[in-house]
Amino acid sequence: MKTNTVKLGVNIDHVATLRQARRDVDPDPVAAAGVCRQAGADMIVCHLRQDRRHIQDADLFKLCDLKGETHLELSTAPEMVALALKARPDSVCLVPESPREITTQGGINLKTQAKAVGRAVERLKKADIEVSLFIDPEAGSVRLSKSLGADLVELCTSAYAEAPGKNRRAAELERLELAGYLADEMGLGIHAGHALNYHNVRPVARIPRLGALNIGFAIVARSVFVGLKTAVLEMKLLLS
Repeated sequence: MKTNTVKLGVNIDHVATLRQARRDVDPDPVAAAGVCRQAGADMIVCHLRQDRRHIQDADLFKLCDLKGETHLELSTAPEMVALALKARPDSVCLVPESPREITTQGGINLKTQAKAVGRAVERLKKADIEVSLFIDPEAGSVRLSKSLGADLVELCTSAYAEAPGKNRRAAELERLELAGYLADEMGLGIHAGHALNYHNVRPVARIPRLGALNIGFAIVARSVFVGLKTAVLEMKLLLS
């Protein structure tokens, strides 16, 4: 029986995406963070990309000044890590980035990027910032995450979310569960996220020892129809 309470991290990137469409001041992602917290969000999540397509540097610093937990996603580029060290979020997740991608395309390749990841992890942990790595749910990636010094792993759920048919989805859910068991055995915290929505989140939320789910696009999209507070509340209820 599942006994842990899964935290909800609300990613506010796409509030900033809407603002950047006009290069205006509204809607303000920092104000959105306040609404999300009032509605029960346990963490505010944002991704400061190198191309600055949504969240901007000023947003990050303001978010880190707010009460409550701020979780930052960013690449391993030294200049991005330096910004994180200045802003001082509560935690950082290192993610892959590609200039032309619409959204993150999967977990970070720890085999080819081990040196860059290791350097970034070391710099962040020296500053007492908790570090997670966004990985595909594979045993090798979990083990490498541990060897590189990560505190947590965030399991990429896109293969599960996009799986065609019940059998394929069940198989992808099992991959997530097995990766979670291994991470727990190795002393790593477990988060998950990517492409989750109101229709597919419940089975993932029931993965044993899962600490948090980070969800953004589905919540912001839902908020267009019901408002941000209600959208967060509805997602929070699905995790209970």
